[in-house]
Amino acid sequence: MNQILQDAPTDTPHADTSPTATISADSAPAEPSPPDDAPPAPSHPRFTKPQRVAFVQSAWHRDVVAECRHAFLDEIAARHIARDRVDIFEVPGSFESPLHAQLLAKTRRYTAIVAAGLVVDGGIYRHEFVADTVIKALMDVQLRTEVPVFSAVLTPQQFHETQAHFDFFRKHFATKGIEVATACAETLLSLERLRSQVAAGII
Repeated sequence: MNQILQDAPTDTPHADTSPTATISADSAPAEPSPPDDAPPAPSHPRFTKPQRVAFVQSAWHRDVVAECRHAFLDEIAARHIARDRVDIFEVPGSFESPLHAQLLAKTRRYTAIVAAGLVVDGGIYRHEFVADTVIKALMDVQLRTEVPVFSAVLTPQQFHETQAHFDFFRKHFATKGIEVATACAETLLSLERLRSQVAAGII
Protein backbone atom coordinates (compact mmCIF):
# COMPACT_ATOMS: atom_id res chain seq x y z
CA MET A 1 0.00 0.00 0.00
CA ASN A 2 2.46 2.60 -1.17
CA GLN A 3 0.04 4.88 -2.94
CA ILE A 4 -0.26 8.53 -2.05
CA LEU A 5 -3.23 9.07 0.22
CA GLN A 6 -5.46 12.08 -0.10
CA ASP A 7 -5.93 13.82 3.24
CA ALA A 8 -9.61 14.49 2.61
CA PRO A 9 -11.64 16.41 5.17
CA THR A 10 -13.76 13.34 5.83
CA ASP A 11 -10.63 11.57 7.08
CA THR A 12 -10.46 13.92 10.03
CA PRO A 13 -11.93 12.12 13.04
CA HIS A 14 -13.24 15.36 14.56
CA ALA A 15 -15.35 16.32 11.52
CA ASP A 16 -19.08 15.67 11.68
CA THR A 17 -20.57 15.87 8.22
CA SER A 18 -24.10 14.74 9.16
CA PRO A 19 -26.94 17.10 8.12
CA THR A 20 -27.86 17.78 11.75
CA ALA A 21 -24.35 19.09 12.39
CA THR A 22 -24.42 21.60 9.54
CA ILE A 23 -24.50 25.23 10.67
CA SER A 24 -25.23 27.99 8.20
CA ALA A 25 -23.10 31.11 8.13
CA ASP A 26 -26.09 33.17 9.36
CA SER A 27 -26.76 30.97 12.36
CA ALA A 28 -23.14 30.28 13.30
CA PRO A 29 -22.02 31.99 16.50
CA ALA A 30 -19.67 34.91 16.03
CA GLU A 31 -16.00 34.19 16.58
CA PRO A 32 -14.91 35.60 19.93
CA SER A 33 -12.42 38.42 19.55
CA PRO A 34 -9.04 37.71 21.10
CA PRO A 35 -8.30 39.53 24.34
CA ASP A 36 -6.20 42.66 24.08
CA ASP A 37 -3.39 41.08 26.06
CA ALA A 38 -3.30 37.90 23.93
CA PRO A 39 0.24 37.09 22.75
CA PRO A 40 0.81 37.57 19.03
CA ALA A 41 0.89 34.50 16.80
CA PRO A 42 4.45 33.20 16.46
CA SER A 43 6.27 34.40 13.37
CA HIS A 44 8.30 31.69 11.67
CA PRO A 45 11.05 32.31 9.11
CA ARG A 46 10.36 31.50 5.47
CA PHE A 47 12.37 29.18 3.28
CA THR A 48 14.55 30.42 0.44
CA LYS A 49 13.64 27.46 -1.78
CA PRO A 50 10.40 25.43 -2.10
CA GLN A 51 10.14 22.46 0.23
CA ARG A 52 8.26 19.21 -0.27
CA VAL A 53 7.78 16.63 2.47
CA ALA A 54 6.76 12.95 2.38
CA PHE A 55 4.75 11.68 5.35
CA VAL A 56 4.85 7.88 5.69
CA GLN A 57 2.15 6.61 8.03
CA SER A 58 1.67 3.13 9.41
CA ALA A 59 -1.81 1.63 9.05
CA TRP A 60 -1.49 -0.28 12.34
CA HIS A 61 -3.85 1.56 14.74
CA ARG A 62 -4.53 4.03 11.94
CA ASP A 63 -6.98 6.17 13.92
CA VAL A 64 -4.38 6.80 16.64
CA VAL A 65 -1.49 7.52 14.28
CA ALA A 66 -3.71 9.79 12.15
CA GLU A 67 -3.72 12.31 15.01
CA CYS A 68 0.00 12.78 14.40
CA ARG A 69 -0.65 13.49 10.72
CA HIS A 70 -3.39 16.03 11.40
CA ALA A 71 -1.30 17.93 13.93
CA PHE A 72 1.76 17.75 11.67
CA LEU A 73 -0.11 19.25 8.73
CA ASP A 74 -1.45 22.11 10.84
CA GLU A 75 1.93 22.97 12.33
CA ILE A 76 3.94 22.58 9.12
CA ALA A 77 1.50 24.90 7.33
CA ALA A 78 2.07 27.49 10.06
CA ARG A 79 5.78 27.14 9.28
CA HIS A 80 5.29 27.97 5.59
CA ILE A 81 5.16 24.50 4.05
CA ALA A 82 1.69 24.28 2.52
CA ARG A 83 -0.45 21.18 2.89
CA ASP A 84 -0.31 20.56 -0.85
CA ARG A 85 3.48 20.33 -0.50
CA VAL A 86 3.11 17.29 1.81
CA ASP A 87 2.48 13.90 0.18
CA ILE A 88 0.95 11.21 2.41
CA PHE A 89 1.90 7.55 2.00
CA GLU A 90 0.51 4.62 3.98
CA VAL A 91 2.35 1.38 4.76
CA PRO A 92 1.02 -1.71 6.57
CA GLY A 93 3.19 -1.27 9.66
CA SER A 94 6.19 0.63 11.00
CA PHE A 95 8.53 -2.15 9.87
CA GLU A 96 7.77 -1.22 6.25
CA SER A 97 8.54 2.50 6.73
CA PRO A 98 12.33 2.53 6.20
CA LEU A 99 12.25 0.98 2.72
CA HIS A 100 9.55 3.41 1.61
CA ALA A 101 11.54 6.28 3.11
CA GLN A 102 14.64 5.19 1.22
CA LEU A 103 12.87 4.91 -2.14
CA LEU A 104 11.22 8.31 -1.60
CA ALA A 105 14.55 9.88 -0.66
CA LYS A 106 16.19 8.50 -3.79
CA THR A 107 13.64 10.24 -5.99
CA ARG A 108 15.15 13.60 -4.87
CA ARG A 109 11.59 14.92 -4.99
CA TYR A 110 11.43 15.44 -1.23
CA THR A 111 13.51 17.68 1.00
CA ALA A 112 12.38 15.77 4.12
CA ILE A 113 10.60 12.56 5.06
CA VAL A 114 8.56 11.88 8.20
CA ALA A 115 7.64 8.40 9.42
CA ALA A 116 4.83 7.87 11.94
CA GLY A 117 3.69 4.65 13.55
CA LEU A 118 2.79 2.86 16.75
CA VAL A 119 4.70 -0.27 17.78
CA VAL A 120 2.98 -2.06 20.65
CA ASP A 121 3.53 -5.14 22.77
CA GLY A 122 1.29 -7.86 21.37
CA GLY A 123 1.86 -10.06 24.40
CA ILE A 124 3.54 -12.82 22.38
CA TYR A 125 6.98 -11.42 21.57
CA ARG A 126 9.10 -8.48 22.58
CA HIS A 127 8.20 -5.45 20.48
CA GLU A 128 11.28 -3.38 21.30
CA PHE A 129 13.34 -5.06 18.60
CA VAL A 130 10.89 -3.83 15.94
CA ALA A 131 11.07 -0.24 17.21
CA ASP A 132 14.88 -0.36 17.52
CA THR A 133 15.24 -1.78 14.01
CA VAL A 134 12.91 0.82 12.48
CA ILE A 135 14.62 3.79 14.16
CA LYS A 136 18.10 2.60 13.19
CA ALA A 137 17.00 1.94 9.61
CA LEU A 138 15.45 5.41 9.30
CA MET A 139 18.68 6.95 10.57
CA ASP A 140 20.64 4.92 8.01
CA VAL A 141 18.39 6.24 5.24
CA GLN A 142 19.09 9.87 6.03
CA LEU A 143 22.83 9.30 6.39
CA ARG A 144 23.00 7.43 3.06
CA THR A 145 20.85 9.86 1.09
CA GLU A 146 21.44 13.16 2.94
CA VAL A 147 17.67 13.68 2.98
CA PRO A 148 16.57 14.34 6.57
CA VAL A 149 14.26 11.68 7.97
CA PHE A 150 12.19 12.31 11.09
CA SER A 151 10.62 9.67 13.30
CA ALA A 152 7.30 9.77 15.08
CA VAL A 153 7.39 5.99 15.42
CA LEU A 154 6.51 5.43 19.07
CA THR A 155 6.65 2.35 21.25
CA PRO A 156 4.86 2.77 24.59
CA GLN A 157 5.90 0.82 27.64
CA GLN A 158 2.32 -0.34 28.02
CA PHE A 159 -0.57 -0.27 25.58
CA HIS A 160 -3.90 -1.95 26.18
CA GLU A 161 -6.80 -1.84 23.78
CA THR A 162 -9.01 0.12 26.13
CA GLN A 163 -10.79 3.39 25.45
CA ALA A 164 -8.66 5.16 28.05
CA HIS A 165 -5.43 4.12 26.33
CA PHE A 166 -6.77 4.98 22.87
CA ASP A 167 -7.76 8.45 24.08
CA PHE A 168 -4.42 8.98 25.82
CA PHE A 169 -2.33 7.98 22.82
CA ARG A 170 -4.44 10.00 20.38
CA LYS A 171 -3.59 13.09 22.42
CA HIS A 172 0.03 12.00 22.67
CA PHE A 173 0.33 11.53 18.91
CA ALA A 174 -1.19 14.98 18.35
CA THR A 175 1.58 16.42 20.52
CA LYS A 176 4.21 14.41 18.64
CA GLY A 177 2.81 15.70 15.34
CA ILE A 178 3.51 19.28 16.43
CA GLU A 179 6.96 18.33 17.71
CA VAL A 180 7.99 16.49 14.55
CA ALA A 181 6.72 19.35 12.36
CA THR A 182 8.79 21.79 14.42
CA ALA A 183 11.88 19.60 14.14
CA CYS A 184 11.31 19.15 10.40
CA ALA A 185 10.92 22.85 9.62
CA GLU A 186 13.80 23.98 11.83
CA THR A 187 16.14 21.32 10.42
CA LEU A 188 15.26 22.26 6.84
CA LEU A 189 15.99 25.91 7.61
CA SER A 190 19.30 24.96 9.23
CA LEU A 191 20.31 22.75 6.29
CA GLU A 192 19.34 25.48 3.85
CA ARG A 193 21.69 27.92 5.60
CA LEU A 194 24.46 25.34 5.92
CA ARG A 195 24.36 24.31 2.27
CA SER A 196 24.35 27.95 1.22
CA GLN A 197 27.47 28.57 3.31
CA VAL A 198 29.20 25.49 1.89
CA ALA A 199 28.37 26.55 -1.67
CA ALA A 200 29.75 30.03 -0.98
CA GLY A 201 32.96 28.58 0.44
CA ILE A 202 32.34 30.12 3.85
CA ILE A 203 32.81 26.78 5.59
